[in-house]
Amino acid sequence: ALLLQWNLVCEDDWKAPLTTSLFFVGVLIGSFISGQLSDRFGRKNILFLTMAVQTGFSFVQIFSTSWEMFTVLFLIVGMGQISNYVVAFILGTEILGKSVRIIFSTLGVCIFFAIGYMLLPLFAYFIRDWRMLLLALTVPGLFCVPLWWIIPESPRWLISQGRYKEAEAIIRKAAKMNGVSVPAELFNTMEMQDSKPQQQQKAILLDLFRTRNIATITIMSLLLWFFTSIGYFGLSLSTPNWHGNAFLNCFLSAVIEVPAYVIAWLLLRSLPRRYSLSGTLFLGGGVVLFIQLVPADFNVLSVCLVMLGKFGITAAFSMLYVYNVELYPTLVRNMAVGATSTASRLGSIIAPYFVYLGAYDRYLPYILMGSLTVLIGILTLFLPESYGSPLPESFEQMLKVKCFRNGQQTAGIRNSKANPKIVVTPL
Repeated sequence: ALLLQWNLVCEDDWKAPLTTSLFFVGVLIGSFISGQLSDRFGRKNILFLTMAVQTGFSFVQIFSTSWEMFTVLFLIVGMGQISNYVVAFILGTEILGKSVRIIFSTLGVCIFFAIGYMLLPLFAYFIRDWRMLLLALTVPGLFCVPLWWIIPESPRWLISQGRYKEAEAIIRKAAKMNGVSVPAELFNTMEMQDSKPQQQQKAILLDLFRTRNIATITIMSLLLWFFTSIGYFGLSLSTPNWHGNAFLNCFLSAVIEVPAYVIAWLLLRSLPRRYSLSGTLFLGGGVVLFIQLVPADFNVLSVCLVMLGKFGITAAFSMLYVYNVELYPTLVRNMAVGATSTASRLGSIIAPYFVYLGAYDRYLPYILMGSLTVLIGILTLFLPESYGSPLPESFEQMLKVKCFRNGQQTAGIRNSKANPKIVVTPL
């Protein structure tokens, strides 16, 4: 209906895919700036600001009078959507304890993403008018408003800014809710004084490359996100090319993500990050490579292999957030996730062109995506290991993790004098 209303056919048919590409451009911009904004102005403030941007501009989109107006608004919606997703993830991981943090990062965030993904084709099947569909997808954003009075700011971010009293109030409230006794002094006063200049410094993007080790980790992380994103979105966008009903195919593509997130959670609980990531990438990439050996008339088998490939890549994708959070210190953690997420968005912009190569050779997209996924699975084995280590609070603590080694020496970073000593952590 949208295509016909603005006559996006014949000589103007190029506008339809451009609209989707510009949405991903907005997602890319949002990924890039959201990390820096939340590292500077706070996780909670930017979270609700970007939710307001997404909801507000999605509503305005309903009243679009031209393709140009719709596309510009769609770009802004993309900026808000990815920004609140990244910031919400960081805020949750910094507030929650280690065991709950893993559940939140996999079963929490990702499962609800999959549920929304499954609801999308359901809504689209019953609501065929694009304005009403957009309204139905926008209204749920209003239910997030009361969360402003429920969700606290990140104590870790407050400490990194030298706002110790606010952080202490949040920690004490959490301790009271959890029934944990709190000592009279939460922070070591002397260490607070020593670390104040360090903590109140403002980070910039170049800090992600400030030393050889940090730069190596950052570059490898960017490549990991970039190629994993190509595999994930390439397989997701190929669903219209499957045989059968397009709505059902989209639904099945969403359903397969649920067990992938469950497996990711189980792997993160008990196995090192590098081996978990590498194993799922090998599975996804290897299965996709195997598709070229399936006879052309075995359509069901091909679809099953694509689903299995997406299962592996989706599991790896969900673990990337946890892994990234554990590698970088609080001062630049959200900036790092924003930068790597930006690399992911570049992959999502390129992914449709991988799918388009299927017009020349049916198996070429799968060969390229499978090969790149296996390659990045090998590269993952050279990253440092963060399993079993506390979240780093400073660059000094991060530097104790040597690249190309397992990083177990980080276990003793709790006593670093670069940051205030927290006597109790009830969160």
